[in-house]
Amino acid sequence: MNTDTRTLAVGALTRVEGEGALNVTLVDGSVHSVELNIYEPPRFFEAFLRGRSYTEPPDITARVCGICPVAYQVSACNAIEDACGVTIDPELVMLRRLLYCGEWIHSHALHIFLLHMPDFLGYPDAIEMARDHPELIERGLALKKAGNRLMEQIGGRAIHPINVRLGGFYSTPTSADLAPLAEILRRALDDALHTVRKVAEFDFPDADFDHELLSLSNGHTYPIENGHIARSEGEPFTTDTFTSHVSETQVPHSTALHATLDGARYLTGPLARYSLNRDKLSATASEAAAEAGLGHQCRNPFRSIVVRAVEVVHAIDEALRIISEYRRPARPFVEVPARAGVGHGVSEAPRGLLYHRYEISDDGIIRAATMVPPTAQNQAAIEHEMGQLVAANSAMDDAALTSLCERAIRNHDPCISCSAHFLTLTVERR
Repeated sequence: MNTDTRTLAVGALTRVEGEGALNVTLVDGSVHSVELNIYEPPRFFEAFLRGRSYTEPPDITARVCGICPVAYQVSACNAIEDACGVTIDPELVMLRRLLYCGEWIHSHALHIFLLHMPDFLGYPDAIEMARDHPELIERGLALKKAGNRLMEQIGGRAIHPINVRLGGFYSTPTSADLAPLAEILRRALDDALHTVRKVAEFDFPDADFDHELLSLSNGHTYPIENGHIARSEGEPFTTDTFTSHVSETQVPHSTALHATLDGARYLTGPLARYSLNRDKLSATASEAAAEAGLGHQCRNPFRSIVVRAVEVVHAIDEALRIISEYRRPARPFVEVPARAGVGHGVSEAPRGLLYHRYEISDDGIIRAATMVPPTAQNQAAIEHEMGQLVAANSAMDDAALTSLCERAIRNHDPCISCSAHFLTLTVERR
Protein backbone atom coordinates (compact mmCIF):
# COMPACT_ATOMS: atom_id res chain seq x y z
CA MET A 1 0.00 0.00 0.00
CA ASN A 2 1.44 3.36 -1.00
CA THR A 3 1.68 6.08 1.60
CA ASP A 4 1.20 9.68 0.55
CA THR A 5 3.06 11.83 3.05
CA ARG A 6 2.87 15.62 3.22
CA THR A 7 5.07 17.46 5.65
CA LEU A 8 4.39 21.08 6.53
CA ALA A 9 7.24 22.68 8.47
CA VAL A 10 7.09 26.03 10.23
CA GLY A 11 10.70 26.82 11.01
CA ALA A 12 10.24 29.91 13.20
CA LEU A 13 6.82 30.65 14.64
CA THR A 14 8.03 33.42 16.93
CA ARG A 15 4.63 34.85 17.81
CA VAL A 16 3.96 32.33 20.57
CA GLU A 17 5.82 32.03 23.85
CA GLY A 18 7.58 28.69 23.95
CA GLU A 19 8.84 25.76 21.99
CA GLY A 20 6.79 22.95 20.54
CA ALA A 21 5.52 21.11 17.49
CA LEU A 22 2.17 20.11 16.04
CA ASN A 23 2.02 16.70 14.37
CA VAL A 24 -1.08 15.78 12.36
CA THR A 25 -1.54 12.39 10.69
CA LEU A 26 -4.20 11.81 8.05
CA VAL A 27 -5.16 8.33 6.87
CA ASP A 28 -7.17 8.10 3.64
CA GLY A 29 -7.98 11.79 3.89
CA SER A 30 -9.27 11.61 7.48
CA VAL A 31 -7.51 12.95 10.56
CA HIS A 32 -6.08 9.98 12.46
CA SER A 33 -4.17 11.78 15.23
CA VAL A 34 -3.22 15.26 16.40
CA GLU A 35 -0.39 15.86 18.86
CA LEU A 36 0.62 19.21 20.28
CA ASN A 37 4.20 18.28 21.13
CA ILE A 38 5.73 20.37 23.91
CA TYR A 39 9.36 19.36 24.09
CA GLU A 40 10.88 22.06 26.29
CA PRO A 41 12.62 20.63 29.37
CA PRO A 42 10.59 20.64 32.60
CA ARG A 43 11.40 23.67 34.75
CA PHE A 44 10.76 22.03 38.14
CA PHE A 45 9.23 25.08 39.87
CA GLU A 46 6.98 22.84 41.95
CA ALA A 47 9.95 20.70 42.99
CA PHE A 48 12.24 23.46 44.11
CA LEU A 49 9.47 25.16 46.10
CA ARG A 50 9.44 22.13 48.38
CA GLY A 51 11.49 22.76 51.49
CA ARG A 52 11.37 26.54 51.16
CA SER A 53 9.61 29.04 53.40
CA TYR A 54 5.90 29.64 52.89
CA THR A 55 6.67 33.34 52.35
CA GLU A 56 8.71 32.74 49.19
CA PRO A 57 6.24 31.53 46.48
CA PRO A 58 4.96 35.01 45.50
CA ASP A 59 8.48 36.03 44.49
CA ILE A 60 9.64 32.69 43.12
CA THR A 61 6.57 31.80 41.07
CA ALA A 62 6.52 35.27 39.48
CA ARG A 63 9.60 34.07 37.58
CA VAL A 64 7.54 31.43 35.79
CA CYS A 65 6.49 34.14 33.33
CA GLY A 66 7.75 37.61 32.50
CA ILE A 67 4.45 38.52 30.83
CA CYS A 68 1.98 37.52 33.56
CA PRO A 69 3.97 37.47 36.84
CA VAL A 70 1.11 39.07 38.80
CA ALA A 71 -1.08 36.08 38.01
CA TYR A 72 1.41 33.75 39.67
CA GLN A 73 1.91 36.10 42.61
CA VAL A 74 -1.81 36.52 43.29
CA SER A 75 -2.68 32.83 42.90
CA ALA A 76 0.22 31.99 45.24
CA CYS A 77 -0.86 34.56 47.82
CA ASN A 78 -4.47 33.39 47.64
CA ALA A 79 -3.44 29.78 48.22
CA ILE A 80 -1.03 30.41 51.11
CA GLU A 81 -3.39 32.83 52.83
CA ASP A 82 -6.06 30.16 52.50
CA ALA A 83 -3.75 27.56 54.08
CA CYS A 84 -2.96 29.93 56.94
CA GLY A 85 -6.58 30.92 57.51
CA VAL A 86 -6.05 34.62 56.80
CA THR A 87 -8.45 37.00 55.07
CA ILE A 88 -6.89 40.25 53.91
CA ASP A 89 -8.48 43.68 54.13
CA PRO A 90 -10.91 44.64 51.33
CA GLU A 91 -8.81 47.70 50.49
CA LEU A 92 -5.80 45.46 49.87
CA VAL A 93 -7.89 43.12 47.72
CA MET A 94 -8.83 46.11 45.56
CA LEU A 95 -5.19 47.15 45.29
CA ARG A 96 -4.32 43.64 44.09
CA ARG A 97 -7.13 43.92 41.55
CA LEU A 98 -5.74 47.25 40.36
CA LEU A 99 -2.29 45.73 39.93
CA TYR A 100 -3.83 42.81 38.04
CA CYS A 101 -5.68 45.23 35.73
CA GLY A 102 -2.30 46.59 34.72
CA GLU A 103 -1.17 43.09 33.79
CA TRP A 104 -4.32 42.42 31.75
CA ILE A 105 -3.86 45.69 29.84
CA HIS A 106 -0.21 45.19 28.96
CA SER A 107 -0.49 41.44 28.22
CA HIS A 108 -3.58 41.75 26.03
CA ALA A 109 -2.11 44.75 24.19
CA LEU A 110 1.09 42.79 23.51
CA HIS A 111 -0.88 39.87 22.10
CA ILE A 112 -3.39 41.90 20.08
CA PHE A 113 -0.98 44.25 18.34
CA LEU A 114 2.35 42.44 18.18
CA LEU A 115 1.43 38.74 18.06
CA HIS A 116 -2.07 38.36 16.63
CA MET A 117 -3.02 41.37 14.51
CA PRO A 118 -0.41 40.65 11.79
CA ASP A 119 -2.31 37.43 10.99
CA PHE A 120 -5.47 39.36 10.11
CA LEU A 121 -3.75 42.13 8.16
CA GLY A 122 -1.55 39.77 6.16
CA TYR A 123 1.88 40.50 7.60
CA PRO A 124 4.57 38.07 8.79
CA ASP A 125 5.23 40.12 11.93
CA ALA A 126 4.52 43.41 13.67
CA ILE A 127 7.67 45.05 12.28
CA GLU A 128 6.42 44.64 8.72
CA MET A 129 2.93 45.69 9.77
CA ALA A 130 4.26 48.86 11.40
CA ARG A 131 5.64 50.12 8.09
CA ASP A 132 2.13 50.36 6.65
CA HIS A 133 0.15 50.86 9.86
CA PRO A 134 2.35 52.85 12.25
CA GLU A 135 -0.68 54.35 13.99
CA LEU A 136 -1.86 50.88 15.05
CA ILE A 137 1.46 49.97 16.61
CA GLU A 138 1.60 53.35 18.34
CA ARG A 139 -1.80 52.75 19.88
CA GLY A 140 -0.78 49.27 20.95
CA LEU A 141 2.44 50.48 22.56
CA ALA A 142 0.56 53.28 24.32
CA LEU A 143 -1.88 50.75 25.78
CA LYS A 144 0.93 48.47 26.86
CA LYS A 145 2.73 51.40 28.47
CA ALA A 146 -0.41 52.32 30.44
CA GLY A 147 -0.59 48.80 31.84
CA ASN A 148 3.12 48.82 32.64
CA ARG A 149 2.78 52.13 34.51
CA LEU A 150 0.11 50.61 36.73
CA MET A 151 2.35 47.66 37.51
CA GLU A 152 5.34 49.90 38.18
CA GLN A 153 3.42 52.17 40.55
CA ILE A 154 1.82 49.42 42.60
CA GLY A 155 4.19 46.51 42.08
CA GLY A 156 7.50 48.36 42.10
CA ARG A 157 8.35 47.35 38.54
CA ALA A 158 6.56 46.03 35.48
CA ILE A 159 8.39 42.71 35.19
CA HIS A 160 8.43 40.46 38.27
CA PRO A 161 6.98 43.06 40.68
CA ILE A 162 8.80 43.32 44.00
CA ASN A 163 6.16 45.04 46.15
CA VAL A 164 3.81 42.04 46.48
CA ARG A 165 3.91 39.95 49.66
CA LEU A 166 1.70 37.63 51.63
CA GLY A 167 -1.13 39.59 53.22
CA GLY A 168 -0.84 42.53 50.85
CA PHE A 169 2.07 44.79 49.91
CA TYR A 170 5.29 46.08 51.39
CA SER A 171 4.03 49.61 50.79
CA THR A 172 0.87 51.17 49.43
CA PRO A 173 0.47 54.28 47.29
CA THR A 174 -1.27 57.46 48.30
CA SER A 175 -4.21 58.89 46.36
CA ALA A 176 -1.83 61.53 45.01
CA ASP A 177 0.44 58.76 43.70
CA LEU A 178 -2.42 57.28 41.68
CA ALA A 179 -3.84 60.54 40.31
CA PRO A 180 -1.41 60.76 37.34
CA LEU A 181 -2.28 57.18 36.42
CA ALA A 182 -5.94 58.11 36.04
CA GLU A 183 -5.07 60.62 33.34
CA ILE A 184 -2.95 58.04 31.51
CA LEU A 185 -5.79 55.52 31.73
CA ARG A 186 -8.38 57.97 30.41
CA ARG A 187 -6.25 58.48 27.30
CA ALA A 188 -5.70 54.73 27.05
CA LEU A 189 -9.46 54.16 27.11
CA ASP A 190 -9.80 56.00 23.80
CA ASP A 191 -7.11 53.76 22.29
CA ALA A 192 -8.81 50.67 23.72
CA LEU A 193 -12.22 51.56 22.26
CA HIS A 194 -10.61 52.28 18.89
CA THR A 195 -8.94 48.86 19.10
CA VAL A 196 -12.26 47.08 19.62
CA ARG A 197 -13.74 48.82 16.59
CA LYS A 198 -10.68 48.01 14.46
CA VAL A 199 -10.40 44.30 15.28
CA ALA A 200 -14.16 43.83 14.90
CA GLU A 201 -13.71 44.67 11.20
CA PHE A 202 -11.39 41.70 10.56
CA ASP A 203 -12.49 38.69 8.54
CA PHE A 204 -12.97 35.67 10.80
CA PRO A 205 -13.22 32.05 9.65
CA ASP A 206 -16.34 30.20 10.78
CA ALA A 207 -14.98 27.98 13.54
CA ASP A 208 -17.18 27.52 16.59
CA PHE A 209 -16.19 24.68 18.94
CA ASP A 210 -18.15 22.86 21.62
CA HIS A 211 -15.53 22.73 24.38
CA GLU A 212 -16.78 23.00 27.92
CA LEU A 213 -15.84 26.42 29.22
CA LEU A 214 -14.23 27.05 32.62
CA SER A 215 -13.53 30.36 34.34
CA LEU A 216 -13.84 32.12 37.64
CA SER A 217 -17.01 33.89 38.64
CA ASN A 218 -16.93 36.60 41.25
CA GLY A 219 -20.27 37.90 42.44
CA HIS A 220 -21.24 41.06 40.58
CA THR A 221 -17.82 41.82 39.05
CA TYR A 222 -15.93 40.43 36.09
CA PRO A 223 -13.50 37.83 37.49
CA ILE A 224 -9.84 38.79 37.85
CA GLU A 225 -8.14 38.22 41.19
CA ASN A 226 -10.36 35.61 42.85
CA GLY A 227 -13.69 33.81 42.86
CA HIS A 228 -15.35 30.42 42.65
CA ILE A 229 -15.12 28.27 39.53
CA ALA A 230 -17.93 28.38 36.98
CA ARG A 231 -18.46 26.11 34.00
CA SER A 232 -20.69 26.06 30.94
CA GLU A 233 -21.97 22.56 31.74
CA GLY A 234 -22.82 21.49 35.28
CA GLU A 235 -22.67 23.18 38.63
CA PRO A 236 -19.93 25.59 39.73
CA PHE A 237 -17.44 24.37 42.30
CA THR A 238 -15.13 25.83 44.92
CA THR A 239 -11.40 26.26 44.62
CA ASP A 240 -10.62 23.58 47.19
CA THR A 241 -12.35 20.97 44.99
CA PHE A 242 -10.43 21.92 41.84
CA THR A 243 -8.40 18.71 41.75
CA SER A 244 -11.55 16.66 42.25
CA HIS A 245 -12.73 17.91 38.86
CA VAL A 246 -9.53 18.71 36.99
CA SER A 247 -7.07 15.87 36.45
CA GLU A 248 -3.59 16.12 34.94
CA THR A 249 -1.97 13.26 33.07
CA GLN A 250 1.31 12.78 31.26
CA VAL A 251 1.13 12.07 27.54
CA PRO A 252 4.05 10.59 25.57
CA HIS A 253 4.34 13.46 23.12
CA SER A 254 4.62 16.34 25.61
CA THR A 255 6.69 17.38 28.60
CA ALA A 256 3.66 19.43 29.72
CA LEU A 257 0.80 17.71 31.51
CA HIS A 258 -2.61 17.49 29.84
CA ALA A 259 -5.67 18.44 31.88
CA THR A 260 -9.26 17.24 31.65
CA LEU A 261 -12.41 18.44 33.38
CA ASP A 262 -14.34 15.47 34.75
CA GLY A 263 -12.68 13.42 32.03
CA ALA A 264 -13.39 15.76 29.12
CA ARG A 265 -11.48 18.47 27.29
CA TYR A 266 -12.25 22.07 28.21
CA LEU A 267 -11.18 25.63 27.50
CA THR A 268 -10.19 28.41 29.82
CA GLY A 269 -9.22 31.96 28.90
CA PRO A 270 -10.89 35.02 27.34
CA LEU A 271 -13.61 33.09 25.47
CA ALA A 272 -14.58 31.23 28.65
CA ARG A 273 -14.44 34.35 30.84
CA TYR A 274 -16.55 36.36 28.43
CA SER A 275 -19.08 33.63 27.74
CA LEU A 276 -19.64 32.89 31.45
CA ASN A 277 -19.47 36.50 32.70
CA ARG A 278 -20.72 38.69 29.85
CA ASP A 279 -23.26 40.44 32.08
CA LYS A 280 -20.55 41.55 34.53
CA LEU A 281 -18.57 43.71 32.12
CA SER A 282 -18.46 47.43 32.79
CA ALA A 283 -21.06 49.49 30.96
CA THR A 284 -18.46 50.86 28.54
CA ALA A 285 -17.01 47.41 27.81
CA SER A 286 -20.48 45.89 27.43
CA GLU A 287 -21.45 48.55 24.91
CA ALA A 288 -18.18 48.04 23.02
CA ALA A 289 -18.82 44.28 22.89
CA ALA A 290 -22.31 44.79 21.50
CA GLU A 291 -21.08 47.22 18.84
CA ALA A 292 -18.37 44.70 17.88
CA GLY A 293 -21.03 42.07 17.24
CA LEU A 294 -20.23 39.84 20.19
CA GLY A 295 -23.27 38.03 21.52
CA HIS A 296 -23.78 36.69 25.02
CA GLN A 297 -21.11 34.09 24.35
CA CYS A 298 -18.28 33.61 21.89
CA ARG A 299 -17.02 30.16 20.85
CA ASN A 300 -15.02 31.11 17.77
CA PRO A 301 -11.33 31.21 18.78
CA PHE A 302 -10.49 33.44 15.81
CA ARG A 303 -12.68 36.12 17.39
CA SER A 304 -10.74 35.92 20.65
CA ILE A 305 -8.85 39.03 19.53
CA VAL A 306 -12.14 40.94 19.82
CA VAL A 307 -12.82 39.53 23.27
CA ARG A 308 -9.33 40.48 24.44
CA ALA A 309 -9.85 44.02 23.15
CA VAL A 310 -13.13 44.24 25.09
CA GLU A 311 -11.34 42.97 28.21
CA VAL A 312 -8.77 45.76 27.83
CA VAL A 313 -11.62 48.26 27.87
CA HIS A 314 -13.02 46.60 30.97
CA ALA A 315 -9.63 46.52 32.75
CA ILE A 316 -9.12 50.24 32.09
CA ASP A 317 -12.65 51.03 33.26
CA GLU A 318 -12.11 48.93 36.37
CA ALA A 319 -8.76 50.55 37.11
CA LEU A 320 -10.31 54.01 36.82
CA ARG A 321 -13.12 52.98 39.17
CA ILE A 322 -10.72 51.64 41.78
CA ILE A 323 -8.54 54.75 41.60
CA SER A 324 -11.56 57.06 41.95
CA GLU A 325 -12.72 55.20 45.08
CA TYR A 326 -9.24 54.64 46.51
CA ARG A 327 -8.42 55.42 50.10
CA ARG A 328 -5.00 54.42 51.31
CA PRO A 329 -5.32 51.23 53.39
CA ALA A 330 -4.82 51.60 57.12
CA ARG A 331 -2.03 49.00 56.88
CA PRO A 332 -0.04 47.77 53.87
CA PHE A 333 -0.40 44.11 54.78
CA VAL A 334 -2.09 41.67 57.15
CA GLU A 335 0.19 39.39 59.12
CA VAL A 336 0.10 35.81 57.84
CA PRO A 337 1.46 33.56 60.60
CA ALA A 338 2.56 30.09 59.59
CA ARG A 339 0.42 27.10 60.44
CA ALA A 340 0.04 23.57 59.13
CA GLY A 341 -2.51 23.30 56.37
CA VAL A 342 -3.36 22.96 52.71
CA GLY A 343 -4.38 26.01 50.71
CA HIS A 344 -5.88 26.54 47.28
CA GLY A 345 -5.72 29.71 45.20
CA VAL A 346 -7.01 30.79 41.82
CA SER A 347 -6.96 33.91 39.69
CA GLU A 348 -7.60 34.76 36.05
CA ALA A 349 -4.33 35.22 34.19
CA PRO A 350 -4.78 36.93 30.82
CA ARG A 351 -4.67 33.47 29.20
CA GLY A 352 -7.06 31.85 31.68
CA LEU A 353 -7.56 30.29 35.08
CA LEU A 354 -4.36 29.71 37.10
CA TYR A 355 -4.58 27.31 40.05
CA HIS A 356 -2.08 26.95 42.92
CA ARG A 357 -2.08 24.47 45.81
CA TYR A 358 0.38 24.44 48.73
CA GLU A 359 0.80 22.07 51.64
CA ILE A 360 2.55 23.79 54.56
CA SER A 361 3.92 22.35 57.79
CA ASP A 362 3.49 24.05 61.17
CA ASP A 363 6.99 25.54 60.94
CA GLY A 364 6.13 27.29 57.67
CA ILE A 365 7.97 24.93 55.33
CA ILE A 366 6.35 24.02 52.02
CA ARG A 367 5.86 20.26 51.79
CA ALA A 368 4.14 20.15 48.40
CA ALA A 369 3.28 22.61 45.62
CA THR A 370 1.08 22.32 42.55
CA MET A 371 0.56 24.88 39.78
CA VAL A 372 -1.84 24.33 36.87
CA PRO A 373 -1.35 27.07 34.24
CA PRO A 374 -3.98 27.92 31.61
CA THR A 375 -2.04 26.80 28.53
CA ALA A 376 -1.59 23.30 29.96
CA GLN A 377 -5.33 23.17 30.58
CA ASN A 378 -6.02 24.22 26.99
CA GLN A 379 -3.77 21.73 25.22
CA ALA A 380 -6.46 19.10 24.62
CA ALA A 381 -8.84 21.75 23.29
CA ILE A 382 -6.16 23.11 20.96
CA GLU A 383 -5.43 19.61 19.64
CA HIS A 384 -9.14 19.05 19.03
CA GLU A 385 -9.44 22.35 17.16
CA MET A 386 -6.44 21.52 14.97
CA GLY A 387 -7.96 18.18 14.08
CA GLN A 388 -11.29 19.74 13.16
CA LEU A 389 -9.70 22.52 11.11
CA VAL A 390 -7.39 20.18 9.21
CA ALA A 391 -10.27 17.78 8.48
CA ALA A 392 -12.45 20.61 7.17
CA ASN A 393 -9.66 22.12 5.07
CA SER A 394 -7.61 19.11 3.96
CA ALA A 395 -7.95 20.14 0.30
CA MET A 396 -5.84 23.23 0.96
CA ASP A 397 -2.30 23.29 -0.34
CA ASP A 398 0.58 22.99 2.11
CA ALA A 399 1.17 26.72 2.52
CA ALA A 400 -2.47 27.59 3.13
CA LEU A 401 -3.04 24.74 5.59
CA THR A 402 0.12 25.59 7.47
CA SER A 403 -0.92 29.23 7.73
CA LEU A 404 -4.37 28.27 9.01
CA CYS A 405 -2.91 26.04 11.73
CA GLU A 406 -0.43 28.73 12.79
CA ARG A 407 -3.22 31.28 13.09
CA ALA A 408 -5.44 28.84 14.99
CA ILE A 409 -2.72 28.14 17.56
CA ARG A 410 -2.05 31.85 18.04
CA ASN A 411 -5.76 32.42 18.78
CA HIS A 412 -5.07 31.06 22.26
CA ASP A 413 -1.90 33.09 22.86
CA PRO A 414 -0.19 29.94 24.21
CA CYS A 415 2.48 30.57 26.80
CA ILE A 416 4.40 27.31 26.49
CA SER A 417 7.21 28.87 28.50
CA CYS A 418 8.27 32.44 29.20
CA SER A 419 10.33 32.80 25.99
CA ALA A 420 9.59 32.72 22.27
CA HIS A 421 11.27 29.96 20.30
CA PHE A 422 9.93 27.80 17.49
CA LEU A 423 7.06 25.58 16.48
CA THR A 424 7.43 22.91 13.81
CA LEU A 425 4.25 21.69 12.13
CA THR A 426 4.21 18.27 10.49
CA VAL A 427 1.21 16.85 8.62
CA GLU A 428 1.52 13.21 7.55
CA ARG A 429 -0.95 11.85 5.01
CA ARG A 430 -1.30 8.11 4.46
